[in-house]
Amino acid sequence: MGNSCDWVGEGGIYISYHDTEWGVPEYDSRALWEKLILDGFQAGLSWITILKKREDFRQAFEGFDPNVIANWGEAEVERLLGNAGIVRHRGKIEATIGNAKAWQVIEARQGFDNFLWDYVDGKPLQNRFQSTAEVPAQTALSVQISKDLKKEGFKFCGPTIVYAFMQAVGMVNDHVVDCECHDRVAAMVNLNKAG
Repeated sequence: MGNSCDWVGEGGIYISYHDTEWGVPEYDSRALWEKLILDGFQAGLSWITILKKREDFRQAFEGFDPNVIANWGEAEVERLLGNAGIVRHRGKIEATIGNAKAWQVIEARQGFDNFLWDYVDGKPLQNRFQSTAEVPAQTALSVQISKDLKKEGFKFCGPTIVYAFMQAVGMVNDHVVDCECHDRVAAMVNLNKAG
């Protein structure tokens, strides 16, 4: 195995996520919403915690189908609060239901994928950081996207969460330049949802 970003550490699940998912451009509206929700659940926790619970989250949240979740109420909140397989945080669970409703509005209006990818003209931003110490926690763009998401009714989508999301879904390539994934992910700039 070649070089990796130094945040990967020794964990097998982290290595797999870094090598196959992180930074790969995601253009599916539902999948984008799922990743934003999971980044919101991560707030205050480590990403490895969310990765380890991701399949439990997917099961508990009906495959992260926002059209299903938008119709949930207190009964589903209580059910989820009793599920030890996920992060049991009432505010984040209730926000997920509200975020599903907000997703529906954006999806019907222009497509959630278009809403997000229009910020970068449909192409991932390419950074060339030498070390993870250079990678920002947020940017002016993540601040703007966060504000716009909040205007649309989203919660748990602050600028730091949004930037982590942008990295995860490939809106920005923050693999360090000596990471074996940097150039592979950079080459995906020409892959778009129309292609």
